[in-house]
Parts: sequence; C-alpha cells; structure tokens
Amino acid sequence: MPNNPTISRRDLDFLLYEWLDVASLTERERFADHSRESFDAVLDLSEEIAAEKFAPHYKTVDSHEPHMLPDGSVEMIPEVGEALAAYAQSGFFAGAFDEQFGGIQLPTSVSRASMAIFTAANVSTSGYPFLTQANAAAIIAHGSADQIDKWVLPMLEGRFFGTMCLSEPDAGSSLADIQTRAEPQDDGTYRIFGRKMWISGGDHELSENIVHLVLAKIPGGPAGVKGISLFIVPKHTVNDAGDIDERNDVMLAGLNHKMGFRGTTNTALNFGDGQHTPGGNAGAVGYLVGEAHKGLFYMFHMMNEARIGVGLIATALGYTGYLQSLEYARERLQGRAVTAKNPASDQLAIIDHADVRRMLLAQKSYAEGSLALGLYCSDLVDRQNTAPDDAEKERIRLLLEVLTPIAKSWPSQWCLAANDLAIQVHGGYGYTRDYNVEQLYRDNRLNMIHEGTHGIQGLDLLGRKVIMENGAALTALTTTIRASLDQATSIGDEPLTEFANEIKNRLDRVVDVTNTIWDGTSPDVALANASIYLEAVGHLVLSWIWLEQSLASFGKDGAFYEGKRAATAYFRRYELPKIDAQLDLLASLDRLTVDLDPVWF
Repeated sequence: MPNNPTISRRDLDFLLYEWLDVASLTERERFADHSRESFDAVLDLSEEIAAEKFAPHYKTVDSHEPHMLPDGSVEMIPEVGEALAAYAQSGFFAGAFDEQFGGIQLPTSVSRASMAIFTAANVSTSGYPFLTQANAAAIIAHGSADQIDKWVLPMLEGRFFGTMCLSEPDAGSSLADIQTRAEPQDDGTYRIFGRKMWISGGDHELSENIVHLVLAKIPGGPAGVKGISLFIVPKHTVNDAGDIDERNDVMLAGLNHKMGFRGTTNTALNFGDGQHTPGGNAGAVGYLVGEAHKGLFYMFHMMNEARIGVGLIATALGYTGYLQSLEYARERLQGRAVTAKNPASDQLAIIDHADVRRMLLAQKSYAEGSLALGLYCSDLVDRQNTAPDDAEKERIRLLLEVLTPIAKSWPSQWCLAANDLAIQVHGGYGYTRDYNVEQLYRDNRLNMIHEGTHGIQGLDLLGRKVIMENGAALTALTTTIRASLDQATSIGDEPLTEFANEIKNRLDRVVDVTNTIWDGTSPDVALANASIYLEAVGHLVLSWIWLEQSLASFGKDGAFYEGKRAATAYFRRYELPKIDAQLDLLASLDRLTVDLDPVWF
C-alpha cells in the first residue's frame, strides 16, 4: 500500500522562513516568547499526531460515515474521538489564541500551517476543530466577557465544540430571506425558533457540549439583512458554575449524506420544536452576541477567516493528492520511451513520460501556489494585528479584503483540478478505492461551495472589493504586485524580467477592464461574468505569487529550488496566458447570459 504523504515539510519551511520570514514576527511584542524553534516544535508535533491519530482512519471514516440512531443521537467510529482527544491534549485548539484565553499566541501563519497538516491527513476529523476555532474567534471579537468565560474557554480546552448556523432549507445563501426568529425574554435571553440546514458538526457525541452561533431575526427589526442578529444557542445550557445543565431545544432533524467530508456530520437542525423545553418554556435558549441587528456583520468576522481557511483546506487536499500521485508515478512501470526501437526494451516509470510530468507539474503549480497564497494571507493577518502604525494596518486591511475571495475560490477550483490530474496519473487505479485519490477528489469538490460559491465570491470581488472606497483595495493590490515586479526586473535575470513584464501587461489590463466594466454599465451586465473576473484575477495573483517564490529561490542551488523554478515556468507558460481571452470577454461587456431567455433551455 502507498505511504500517502500529506504536505511537504520542506515546502512549509521554505514558505514560512525563506519567503515570509515568519521568524521576524518574534521581534514584535505579541510573539516575543516564540522563536523558530518553538514554531518548528508545533509543526513537528502536528506531523506526529496527524500521522498517528488522523491519517489511519481517513478511509475508514469515509466508508463508515456517522449515522443517526433511533434516539436521535449520532454514532461514529471511535477513532474520530480518539484523534480529537489527542489534538486537544496537545493544546492545538487554543494555539493561536491569546494567553489570557489559554492560548500560546502562535502566529496565524504557523497555526494554519499546522491545520493544513491535519487536514491533509484527514479532512473530516480536522473539520471539528476548524469550526470550533472560528466560532471561538467570533465570540471573542464580539461577545461579552461572561460569554467568553462560559462558552469560549471550554471550546479552547476541547471540551465544547462550535458551529456556525447560517443557511436554512428555503434560503440557502440568501441570508436576507432567513426565517429563524428570536423572541426576547424578561431575563435578557431569547427563545429561538426555526430550522437550519447544512450545519457541519451540528450534532455528535464527541464533546460535552456544542455551541451553535445562529443567525436569527428579532421580531420588529429591520427587513432583510439589516434585521439579522447573532445568538449563542448551546446544545446544553450551562449553569453559573460552568456545569452542563439542561438539554436545550435544539434537535437533530437528520444527517445529510455528502459525496465527501463524510466523517464530519452535516446536519439539519430544528430550534424550538418543543421536544426539549428548558424551564418549561417553548423555544431554544439563546444569548444575543453584541448588539441586535448586527449579526451579519459579526458573522462575517467568522466567515472571512473561514474563507481563507477553506482555501487552505482545498490546498491541503490538492497537495496530498499531488504528492501521492508523484509517489505513484515514480514507482509505477508502464510503457517505453517513444524513441525505443526494440519492443522488448525496459519499461519506464511513468514519471519518465513527458505527459505525466506535465500533469505532475500542473499539480505542483496549483498546490504549492495555493499554499503560498493561503500562508501569505495568514501572515498578513499577523502583521496587520501587530503593525507599528495605523497606515500600515490600513494598507494590509485593504489587501486582505481584495485577496480573501481569491484565497477561498482559486484553490477550491484549481486544487480540485489537481486532484483530477492525480486520478489521471494513477490511471485505472485512480478511480478505485485502492488509493486515496478518488476520495480526495470527492472531499475537495465540496470546497467550491463551502463558505460561498464561486458566484458569491466573484460578486464579492467585482461587486464590492475592487470598487470599495473608490478603488482603494484594488490599488493596494496593484501597488504590492508592482513592487514585486520592480524587484524582479532590478535583479537583471532575463527569465525573471520577462515574467515580470508579462505580469505587468496583464495587471494593466485588469485595471483597465475593471474600469470598463464599471464605466456607466448597469449592474446586471457588469456582474454577469463576475466568476470569470474572479478566475482571471486569481490567475494573475497566482502568477505574482509564483514570481515571489522565484525571487525567494533566486541564486539558490538544489533540486528543491529547481523544482520551484520549473513550477514557475509552467505557470508562466501554461496558465498566465489563459486570462487573455477572459479579459477580452469581460471588456466586451458580453450580454449573452443577461439576455438569455430561460425557455431556450
């Protein structure tokens, strides 16, 4: 059986230390107690636990997915709980959080690199801490001190798990149409009534409690999204001593059975259907987070972090698929050289065939490029939070705003393409269960929808981010890219200079096309091809990311750096030119899909 490698530690070290210089963060007060040695220790331990506790049941949890028992509880294989217990005992739930909350104040980049290792080993099991950490961060940012003590601290100890409850059966991504309501009570709590759908981690027996963050509307509030509030709605209420109290009126209505991520329960939940009524009153007990009617604003704190995180999940799955197909290609003997004259010539390992090398190089460029983008955005979070002045904080904020939809969607699309190529490299074995690559593809297909589809991310990028504050976010991105282009041309290396000029030409076109799209164009036409815009700008950004990696590799010898240069060359020659036709289409303000009559289908 294959070794099933996950993520290259050598690549992580290159990105974190040689490119991003994460060790320099230790010069800032927040990270002063750390060193490269402490960061390495976290990554070492992550690799150890991921290999021993997460990877062994990756296929088992897919073939033995959770199921609902007659009493409404959820049963799953015991290895999931054992892995999460090891994760909690090692302090990983709290790693990136402040010391006052029991954390060790790891840089976001190191924490997300650690999570990528776990995700690559077992995406389903790692989904529970991923959601819990995002939930805890949202409550810390917007909740009260009492809410942090009661709900967050147990989550960061790994005793409580968390979820985010946005979608409803009839609303989906259209949050303005949610029907869940929150009735205020005399004691300051609320009673929650409604249904939520597609809630990952929504019910299980893995933790003492589950802390749901629920979007709901208070009767009499503003219409649409302006009337949405955010509530903590636990599976069990907790008394003043912090002990588990009554079962709350949150009921598992059913499990959704997905094509991937099968070990992460995906649930339909009913709030306030009367099966459990704490204190004898109807409805699920809920606690308002922050101010009323600001729920969507608060939830976006969680969603934006989760979007970069989803991009890294997609990256991890694409990366491990690449490494597993690379290992297979080195070992599998099949075919002979096209120049062979003798039919009895020795067979070649399939990596010796040019087309297989093309597929491997494509995967490498997608996976390693995506990992670099995700860690770059994570590093921006750390540098924004510890920036020495407001101007630098603002610059980074704008850069993160425009990069977030790309960091979510580009890896979700192109690391799935990497998984597709991994299956192709495996040939007939690729679509059997003998190898992991078919499951990796199924798991990764969900990330194109998680935390907002491509269409939603495209609308966010083109409809909000690049035009926000009179184009300030787009300017922040173009200024940052142009600085890299100047650095590349100053070195005097011909391939780097040529690549920089090719990126510059497309960057100029993106700016011009963006202006054309919004120059008096009606919104329906301007946004009709927002997904195409997202993909084109994403390819431009990844070209820049690969140029940055080439700059970090410049003048260094060895197979690793030659591999970086080869992947850069692939992206430059095979991928960057793809956006020319897309930019032509966008500049034409094409109306095909706007004018199309649905009856023509």
